[in-house]
Amino acid sequence: MGALDVVVFFAFIAAVLSLGMLKSRHESDSESYFLAGRGLTWWLIGVSLIAANISAEQFVGMSGSAANYLGLAISSYEWMAAVTLVVVAFAFLPYFLRAGIFTIPEFLEHRYNHWARLIMAVFMMVILVGVSLSGVIYAGALTMRDLLADNGYRLSLEAACWLMGLMAAAYVAFGGLKACAWADLIQGTALIAGGAIILAFALQRLGAASPAELVDGAGRPAADLIAEGMGGWGRMMALNGGKLHMVLPRNDLNIPWTALVVGLWIPNFYYWGLNQYITQRVLGSASLREGQKGIVFAAALKLLIPFIIVFPGMIAFNLFSRDMAARAEQDYVALFERASASTASTDVFAVPDDAVARWPRVAALADRIRAHNETARARAEAAGRPPTERRPQDFKHDSALALLIGKLIPKNRGLMGFVLAAMLGAIVSSLAAILNAASTIFTMDVFAKYLKRDASQRLLVAVGRVCVAAFVVVGGIVSPLLDNPRFGGIFKYIQEFQGYVSPGILAVFVFGLLNRTAPGAAGVAGLLLNPALYFLIARVWPGIAFLDRMAICFFADLAVMQLIGLVRPLPEPVVFRSQGRVAVESSRGAAIFGALVVAATLALYIRFW
Repeated sequence: MGALDVVVFFAFIAAVLSLGMLKSRHESDSESYFLAGRGLTWWLIGVSLIAANISAEQFVGMSGSAANYLGLAISSYEWMAAVTLVVVAFAFLPYFLRAGIFTIPEFLEHRYNHWARLIMAVFMMVILVGVSLSGVIYAGALTMRDLLADNGYRLSLEAACWLMGLMAAAYVAFGGLKACAWADLIQGTALIAGGAIILAFALQRLGAASPAELVDGAGRPAADLIAEGMGGWGRMMALNGGKLHMVLPRNDLNIPWTALVVGLWIPNFYYWGLNQYITQRVLGSASLREGQKGIVFAAALKLLIPFIIVFPGMIAFNLFSRDMAARAEQDYVALFERASASTASTDVFAVPDDAVARWPRVAALADRIRAHNETARARAEAAGRPPTERRPQDFKHDSALALLIGKLIPKNRGLMGFVLAAMLGAIVSSLAAILNAASTIFTMDVFAKYLKRDASQRLLVAVGRVCVAAFVVVGGIVSPLLDNPRFGGIFKYIQEFQGYVSPGILAVFVFGLLNRTAPGAAGVAGLLLNPALYFLIARVWPGIAFLDRMAICFFADLAVMQLIGLVRPLPEPVVFRSQGRVAVESSRGAAIFGALVVAATLALYIRFW
C-alpha cells in the first residue's frame, strides 16, 4: 500500500474507535451497557443490523460460494432475509419489547420455565463463541492475511486471528452495545460503499479483459460467449448464465429447491428474530415504532447485498480462476508440510494422475508424500482407526474477495486503504456484536440468575467485560483450526453447525406463541430433541442437505411439543404481561414500506428464478 492508503486506513480505524468510545463513555449500569439504555433510533438500528450481519462470512464465504457452482442461488440468504425481517418487525418484536427482556433466552422463562431459559442460554453461547465468533475471526483473518501478502507484508493466520479478536474486544468491552451501534454507523456505511467500489472495478476489468483470458462459470474457456462491444455487465451475464438463477436440483447438498420452500426459512427466522447478537440491537430500541422502522430499513438494505458480494464473487472466478487454483494447491502443500512435520498425523495425501498438469507442486513432492503416507497408515493402524484421506481442491473459492481487492483496487490513491478499512470494519463490527451478545447472555441468564442474584450493576458490567476477554481467547484458539478443508468453506460451516440449535429454538418460540396451554416441559423437550435428531439424521441419512435436515427437525420438534401439550395441558393459558419500559404502538409507515420491500423481493425472484 502507498502512504495515502496507510493514512486513510488508520484514520478510518481511529474514527470508528473514537466515535464508539465517545458515545458510550458513561455506560455504568447493565441496561446502559448491554442495551444502550433502550434509546436506539431507527436509522442507528437499521445500519447497525446490517453492519453486525455483513462480515467476512458474507464477503469471504458468500462471494466464495458464488465463485463456486452455487452462483446467484446463494443470494437467497439475503433476499429471503428481507422478507423475514419484515415479519420479525411485526410478529416478534412487539412481544419482546412488551416483556422488557434483556436477552432472547429470558423470553422462554416468561412462556415456559427457567430450565428452558438456561438450556437456550447455554446453546446460544456455544454457537455464538464456537461457531459464529470463531468462523468470523477465521474468515476475516484469512482475508487480511492474503491481502497483506499481496501487498508485501507477511502475517501468519494465527497472528491474524488474534489481531481480529483483540480489535473487536477493545471497544465492546469499553462501551457495550452503544459503542457497537455508533461504530456500526461508520462501518455499515463504509462496507456498502466498499462493496460498490469493488463491483465497479470488477465490471471495469471484466469489460476490458481479453476474451482469451476469461472462463465461464464452470471454468471452461469462454471466448466464444463474448460478443463484439459487450461491456462488463453484459459479459458477466453471458459468462455466468448457468449460475444466474435461484433454483438448484433437489439433490443439491447446499441449497436444493426444497430449501426455498421450508428449510431456508428456519435459519432466517432464527437468525433475524431469535439470534441474540442481531436482536440485541432492536431490544435496545427507544420504542416499538423506532424498532420496526429500523428493521424495515435493514430489510431494504438486504436487497442490495448480493449486488456487492455475490456478483463480484462470480466475476472473480471469470477473471482469476487460475489464481484460485494456485491458492488451492498452495493450501494443500501447506497442509501436507504441517502433517509431515507432525509425529502423530494420520492424514494421507493423494497425488492425482493429472497432478503434473494441474498441481505441479504436488507432483514435485510425490516421493515425499508417498513416504509420509506409509508412515501415516501405520500410525492409523496402530491406533485402530482409518487414516484421513486428503485430496487437492480444484480451486480456493474463498479467495475471491482477496483476489479482487489485491489485483483490481489501485494503490496510493486512498481507495485501497478505504476498502481494506471497510472490510476490516465489517469483520470487527460482527465480532463486536457476537462478543457483546455472548457476554450479555452469560451475565444476565447465568450469572445474575444462578450465581449471584443480588449482584450490583457495577458487578454485572464488570462480569460482561470479563466475558468479552474470555470469549476472545476461545475464539483465538479455535478459529485457526477452521483452515482445514474438511469444513467445506466457512459460509457452509457457520450455517450448517447452527442447525444443531436453530430449528429447535425457532420451533419452541413459534409453538410457545401459538399454544399457550402446553407445559414448560414442552419447551425443554423441543430444545433438547433438536441437536440429537439433527446429529442422527446426518449419520443415518448423510445424503440429505443440511437445510432439509433443519426442516425435518423443526416439524419433529413441533410434533413432540404438541403431543406433550395434549397429554399435560396447563389449567390456564399463559398470559404475557407487559413489563417493558418503552412505547409499544406499531408504525403504520413501517408497515407500508415493509410491504414494498416484500414486493421488491418477489420481483427479484421472478427475474432470476
